[in-house]
Amino acid sequence: MAINYNKDEQGIVTLTIDTQGKSANVINLAFGVSFRENLERLKAEKDSIRGIIIASAKETFMAGADIDEMFKETDPKYFFDRGQELKAGLRYIETQGKPVVAAINGTALGGGFELCLAAHRRIAIDNPKTQIGLPEVTLGLLPGGGGVTRMVRMLGLQPALQYLTEGKKVDPKQALSDGLIHELATDKADLMAKAKAWILANNTAIQPWDDRSYKMPGGTPTTPKVASVLPVGPAMLAKKTYNNYPAPLAIMCVAVEGAMVDFDTATRIESRYFTHLATGKVSKNMIKVFWTQLNAINSGNSRPKLAVKGEFKKVGVLGAGMMGSGIAYCAAISGMQVVLKDVSQESADKGKAYSENLLKKRVSKGKMTKEKADEVLNRIKATPNADDLKGCDLIIEAVFEKRELKAEVTKEAEERIADTAIFASNTSTLPITGLAEKSMRPKNFIGLHFFSPVDKMPLVEIIVGKETSDETLAKAFDFVKAIKKTPIVVNDSRGFYTSRVFATYVTEGIAMLGEGNNARSIEAAGLQAGMPVGPLAVTDEVSLSLMTHIRKQTIEDMKAEGKTIPDHPAYAVTEKMVNDLKRAGKAAGAGFYEYPKDGGKKHLWSGLKEAFPEKTQLEEKEMIDRMMFIQALETVRCLDEGVLRNIPDANIGSIFGWGFAPFKGGTLQYINDYGFKEFIARARELNSKYGARFTVPASLEKMAAEGKEF
Repeated sequence: MAINYNKDEQGIVTLTIDTQGKSANVINLAFGVSFRENLERLKAEKDSIRGIIIASAKETFMAGADIDEMFKETDPKYFFDRGQELKAGLRYIETQGKPVVAAINGTALGGGFELCLAAHRRIAIDNPKTQIGLPEVTLGLLPGGGGVTRMVRMLGLQPALQYLTEGKKVDPKQALSDGLIHELATDKADLMAKAKAWILANNTAIQPWDDRSYKMPGGTPTTPKVASVLPVGPAMLAKKTYNNYPAPLAIMCVAVEGAMVDFDTATRIESRYFTHLATGKVSKNMIKVFWTQLNAINSGNSRPKLAVKGEFKKVGVLGAGMMGSGIAYCAAISGMQVVLKDVSQESADKGKAYSENLLKKRVSKGKMTKEKADEVLNRIKATPNADDLKGCDLIIEAVFEKRELKAEVTKEAEERIADTAIFASNTSTLPITGLAEKSMRPKNFIGLHFFSPVDKMPLVEIIVGKETSDETLAKAFDFVKAIKKTPIVVNDSRGFYTSRVFATYVTEGIAMLGEGNNARSIEAAGLQAGMPVGPLAVTDEVSLSLMTHIRKQTIEDMKAEGKTIPDHPAYAVTEKMVNDLKRAGKAAGAGFYEYPKDGGKKHLWSGLKEAFPEKTQLEEKEMIDRMMFIQALETVRCLDEGVLRNIPDANIGSIFGWGFAPFKGGTLQYINDYGFKEFIARARELNSKYGARFTVPASLEKMAAEGKEF
C-alpha cells in the first residue's frame, strides 16, 4: 500500500504515505489506487472519525508527481483525466467537514505540497533544509493538482504568481511568514502532538474559499486596482522569456481565469492548461534534461565505480584572479581549508577580499550570520609563499592561459604536496595531456574547468588526460559534488567540450557581422534563440584579445603537429577589432560595445557600421538557425570523436556551462526536438550557403536512417 490507514482511540485517522521502492514519496499509479481506497474508507467511517492527519513514513513529506512515469505518456486524455481524478479526491478531503492536518515532516514540493494545500491546517518541522513550494514551472509545467487554484485563493493573485511563475521554494520559516503554512514544530513528536491537538480543538473545519463570507485577498481580476496592472504581466513575461517558455504564461492565465469563476470550474481550467503543457515539446525537453539526465549525472553515472572516496580537508588555489578567488570561496564555504596563493601578498589579499564581499552580502540578506561568515573567511589563507601548500589534498591551478606559466606553478606546487594529492588545471582550452607532461605525477593530473562567476555558475567540466587514473577522476568527481556543483566528465582535446562548442556560437555571430548584418539584429536573434546573452556581448565579456591569443596558440600547436587550423570568417573581424581598432573587449574598456566611464548602460559601438558596413540583412530565423545548428553539429562531432562520453553530459553541459537554450533541452536534445530528418535537411541548406562547418556528420545520417534519436 502506498498509503497506510490508522485510526486511534480518539477517532483521529492518520494517513501515512509510504511509496514502495522509492526513497521519496511520489504521486504515481500505485498512489492513485491507494488514495481512492483510503477515500472510500474515510467515507464509510465518517461518523466515527474525529479528524485526519496526512503524514509521511519517509524523511521527506513528498516530492510530487512521478516524473519518470509521467514523461512516458503522450495522450492528452490521460493527463486531463488523471488530474481531474486527483483533484476530486483532494476536494473531498477539504469539504468532508472533519478537520484535516498536513503534518509536514520534510520537503514538500509540487504535488506533495498540493496535497498539503487541501488540508485545513499545515504544520511543518522547523528544519532549514526542508523545501516547500510548487516548482513545476522549472520543468515546463504548472501545478496540476489544484495548486494554482488554491494558491491564488489563499494568497491573492500577485503573491501567488510570484511563487508559481518563478517556481519559488522556501524553508518552513519563510513559508510561515508568507502564509503557506500555519505553524512550526520542533520535531516529529511535536509535529504529531500539535496536529492532534488542533484536531481535538476543532470539531469541524472549512477552507477559507468555501466560506460564504470569503473574499479573495487583494481583490479579483475585476477589482480596479488589480485590473489596472494585469495587462502588464504578459508583456513583462514576454520581455523576459521571449515567449520561448509557455508555462509561466499558462500559469498566469490559469490564475486570472480561475479567479473569475467558481472553485470547481477553476480547477477544470487548470487541468486543461496542464494537459496542453504536459503534452508539449518544451516540457518534454525540460523534463528529459533537468529531471532524467541531471539525476543520472548527480547519481554518479560518470564516476568510475571505485570504492575510493575523495575527501578534501585542505585545498590549494594557484592564482587569486577572478577565477581563483571564486574557486577559493566555493571550497571554503563547503567547509574546506583553502590556501589562496599569488605572486604577492597584495594580490593574494585582493583575491581573499572577493570572498569577504560575497560573505558580507549573504549576511546583509539574512542568509548567514556574521559569526558563520567570519568562520568561512578564516578558512582562506592568502599567501605568496608556496610552502603554505604543504598538506593540500588538491591543488587547483587558475593562472593565465600560458603553457610556460602553468608548467612553472605545477612544478612549484608538486614539489610540496604528497604523492596522493591531485593537481588540477582550470584551463579552458589547453589540452590536459600536454600540460600533464610537465607534471611529476601525470596519473594524478586532471582538468577542472570552472565557469565565471564561479560562485554562481553550477557546472564544472572534468577533463580526463591520457595518463589520468580512474582514482584521480573519482576523487575529482567527489570534490565537485562536495562544493555543490554539477560535474560532467569529458575526454581531453583542444577546447574540450564546453569551450569548443561555445566558441561556435560567438564566432557565428561575429561572422554575420563581418558579412554586413546589423549588429543589433544579430544580438536580438541570439536572445530570441534562447541564449542568455547575444554573441557580440558575450565576446566582449570573454575578451577579443583572449580569443586572438587562444587562436595564435592553437595555430602554433597545430603547426607543431603538422596540421593547419581551418579558417573562419570571424577571425578577420576579431583581428581588425583588436589590432586595427584597439577594441579588445569589456576589460579593455571598449569592444563591440561602449562602456561609459560614468557608469551608464553599455550600448553597441556606433562605429561598427563604418568598420563593418551593412551589406545585407538575413531574416531572424536564418540567423537563429546558424547560431543554434552550429552548436548542435559541433556537439555531435565531440560525441563522435569521444570527447563527450555520454548524452546527459552533453545536454547538461551546454545549458549549465554557457546557457544553451534550456527550453530546447540542450545541444543534442535540440536535434531531437527539431526532428532528425528535418534537422539534416536544414543543415544541408546551411552547408551549401555557408560552408563546411555545417557539414552533417555521418553518424547523424546513420541515426536518422535507423530511426534513432539522442
